[in-house]
Amino acid sequence: MLSDVSINFLLYLQTNLTVVTEFLLLGFQSSQLLRNLLFLLFLVVFVATICGNLLIIILVSTSKNLHTPMYFFISQLSISDILLSTNIVPNLLHILLNNGGTISFIGCMTQFYFFAGTDAFECLFLGVMSYDRYVAICNPLRYSSIMTNRFCVTSIIISWLMGNVISLIFTITSSKLKFCGSNIIDHLFCDLVPLLELACSDAFFVHLEIFLLAAPSVMVPTSIIVVSYIYIIISVLRIPSSTGRQKAFSTCSSHLIVVSIFYCTIFNVYIFPKREQTWVSSKILSLLYTVFTPLINPIIYSLRNKDIKKAIQQTLHKHISHNKY
Repeated sequence: MLSDVSINFLLYLQTNLTVVTEFLLLGFQSSQLLRNLLFLLFLVVFVATICGNLLIIILVSTSKNLHTPMYFFISQLSISDILLSTNIVPNLLHILLNNGGTISFIGCMTQFYFFAGTDAFECLFLGVMSYDRYVAICNPLRYSSIMTNRFCVTSIIISWLMGNVISLIFTITSSKLKFCGSNIIDHLFCDLVPLLELACSDAFFVHLEIFLLAAPSVMVPTSIIVVSYIYIIISVLRIPSSTGRQKAFSTCSSHLIVVSIFYCTIFNVYIFPKREQTWVSSKILSLLYTVFTPLINPIIYSLRNKDIKKAIQQTLHKHISHNKY
């Protein structure tokens, strides 16, 4: 018969052997045909996202007409979109091809860190961009004195730092949770909610961090955006001519569309999820802000913006003229 020491040693070994060292991401469990079609769709979207956002970054950095705070902010948003896309989509394509895929514990935490960092940055930065539109429409005479280069650079640095600090705290705390049961994540990437579902240890500190850090990082920029647009709408309605009102509101309509798409999905997935929401609907909503929003942003800003259209035409004209000679 085994002694108590031997039994305890075997139990210790068994416990350590069941500790999760990698996760299995299920992705979309469907037919091979549907997964191949989704693979082609996401591949086209990914290539278009990288090209579209790179185009905006190049245009803003090379075209003198776009050397303004608004376009500087748009280029930073494009950088964030590229980082988010490259973090999520390549692994998603691998999962679709193989009907699921494994990811190491470190790889999962790394993916979560970059995902949370870019999302936190975008939450904060969309608030900064709404303040820029508020100053441009409500205080146009003071715009250049308020939206200085120093203010723009400082706001960008603070947004990136805060986003990364929040993400780092969540990643460290999540990595210290014990995963000793199932390692199957029924999702498209390593996100906080499915990771908490798998944890077999107390996640009190993670929930506390959500209350203290994540909620304010969403609610504070949302409040800034709502207040800014209330003042913007009031200022626009005071303009006597319909042409003037249309021109004033067109300068912030692109930003308002981007904000609406991003925050609606964030609130539906994380803040106020519906009780009847399934993992399938959660995956579809996640696709909106991780795969499609980074593509939609440059399309909205380019198609609805005369300055960017003009910059594209000038760049193409210079390129054609250079090739002729």
